[in-house]
Amino acid sequence: MSRRKATELETLKGRIARLDPDSVDRLYGLEPVYEPGTDRFAGLAPEEFAAVRCPWCGERLETRIDMTAGDAAFIEDCEVCCRPIEFSIERGDGGALLALGVRRLD
Repeated sequence: MSRRKATELETLKGRIARLDPDSVDRLYGLEPVYEPGTDRFAGLAPEEFAAVRCPWCGERLETRIDMTAGDAAFIEDCEVCCRPIEFSIERGDGGALLALGVRRLD
């Protein structure tokens, strides 16, 4: 009986040892972590700033886009009128920012 448990434990240890960071992130539903100097985000800045107009009040504002996050959309309040704005991110094949959509949440 103890021999069987030891074999199952060794099998589990082997499976865990073979997991790469991307597999662990997918397994637990985690966002990727930005690690400078790795090929994972080669050529990309960890964040970008984009100027947009508030769809509520029309004021120009600048928002920070986290390029390391896996989310394709986020919500942020306007700095002037404090109403919620939904930002949708479109990325290219290499992960670069192609477009930033802005819309009202009503």
